[in-house]
Amino acid sequence: MDLNREMILDHYQHPRNWRVIYPATFDHEETNPFCGDHLRLMIRVEGNRIAKVGWSGEGCALSCATASMLGERLLALTLEDARQIEARDVLTMLGFAPTPVRMQCALLSLKVLKVGVYGLTGWNGDQI
Repeated sequence: MDLNREMILDHYQHPRNWRVIYPATFDHEETNPFCGDHLRLMIRVEGNRIAKVGWSGEGCALSCATASMLGERLLALTLEDARQIEARDVLTMLGFAPTPVRMQCALLSLKVLKVGVYGLTGWNGDQI
């Protein structure tokens, strides 16, 4: 089995940081209008570092696995470091570039981060 596929299936079947955080410093959710995947991302900041990450939602293996991987990456980052995460970083985590149809699934968690936490309304992955 392909290592990328194994990693995605592992994160999908055993998601990391699958939980609700209350209280959260940031709490935002988005839906992918193309397929209906839905993701909520919660972040608690202590000092200037991300201390806890939680996410919930329903979606395909790709969107859920990416949320799990991004959640792991966000832990202990400063807000400025988290702000610097771009679409190409998510694709590097995945180890491949999905087809254009699946790209929205792969970038849904990053969209929730960018729109919810940083207020980048209208973000669709192209601006990064």
